[in-house]
Amino acid sequence: MMEKTVLINCSPKQKLSVSGFIMKCEGLMIRGRKEYFQLRTPADRRPILNALKTAGKVIFVAPLYVDSVPSHMLPFMKEMEAFCKENGLRLKVYAIANNGFIEGKQNEPLMRVMENFCVRSGLEWCGGIGIGGGVMLNVERIMIAVMFGLMLLNMGLRAVQGENVLEPVRSFAISLGEVLLLACGIIAYAVRLALHVNKGTNAGKWYTRIMVPSFVFILFADIFFIIFSVFQGGIFRGWFSRLQPDAKYGIIAVKKNNA
Repeated sequence: MMEKTVLINCSPKQKLSVSGFIMKCEGLMIRGRKEYFQLRTPADRRPILNALKTAGKVIFVAPLYVDSVPSHMLPFMKEMEAFCKENGLRLKVYAIANNGFIEGKQNEPLMRVMENFCVRSGLEWCGGIGIGGGVMLNVERIMIAVMFGLMLLNMGLRAVQGENVLEPVRSFAISLGEVLLLACGIIAYAVRLALHVNKGTNAGKWYTRIMVPSFVFILFADIFFIIFSVFQGGIFRGWFSRLQPDAKYGIIAVKKNNA
């Protein structure tokens, strides 16, 4: 029987998390038993630690925050270090890091943090991948969803008019191939990592990026963040809101106006 693999999404975001998306995609290629978790709050820690008791491998999927792991990961890593030592766990640890910059190599500091964590915890560091331009993965999955919806609409209209309903499928397949081509490096390295995880071998550290020129990436990233900010309640309002401690999560939260 293959060892159980625990996959942990370490993004603090509740929605449109690139790390969560990558975790699910990577999980599709992992054989054997799998358990998925999201690490956001202190309440998420104990279920993950309990799952590690019966696991052989763990994959951390995390965004790069200020050239390191997100701050809410640190207390969990401290707990996990003590937990693994107390229970004699010898897990194989892999990591997938992603950032909003264009170069995957900028994830190197996060990967070193994870490697040092494994040394302190007595765990086996098995490497992973660093992904640059992670925000484009969100743009791509939105584009694919929109294109799929347009394909279905076009097929319906053609069916009513008695025309060939397979033509929209061909157009969608071509467009899908073009979109996936931009992520070909990420897909290739994700498959490579999954092969190593399935074998339980050391994958080494590899870095890749979204395959678009830097100036195009910056343009698309700016457009995405503007749209995302608008849907989250406005571009400028949060800048001038008063901040207050959030007792539940131990973070700084924006105080919302009643207006």
